[in-house]
Amino acid sequence: MQASISQAEAADRVAIRDVVDRYAYCADRRDAQAQMALFTPDTHFVVFMDAKNATPTQELTSREALAPVFADLNKYAATFHFMGQYTIFSLNPNEATGGGYCLAHHLTVDGDQRRMMIATLRYHDTFAKIGGAWLFAERLLYVDWIEERTL
Repeated sequence: MQASISQAEAADRVAIRDVVDRYAYCADRRDAQAQMALFTPDTHFVVFMDAKNATPTQELTSREALAPVFADLNKYAATFHFMGQYTIFSLNPNEATGGGYCLAHHLTVDGDQRRMMIATLRYHDTFAKIGGAWLFAERLLYVDWIEERTL
């Protein structure tokens, strides 16, 4: 690892991590429009519900196609996406790649029954810098395992 980085690289790294964190924040606040705005118009969003299976469960190819995916979170009483470590693999002036981990908690309430589903997620991301802002150009979401509990 290099001993020092330029101010521009440091600013880009912080901005990229902000995009990652805002994705989770918007999901938990049910702000689908702000969440969608974190993606390029021609984004590629791929979900692997079984991380060991190379065949995607879902594949979307536009920002607008994300709306029903993000709206699906409304079926939960609450969610909490805890973002873990995030590593930037490559960084150029206008594109970057990175990956990280998330524990996604989903609370379902049915009368006096409360259930918690916790999904252990990994992301592999490609970012594009457009008009000075970093956006997801591609997001691969891998579900490593899911745990369900009665609360």
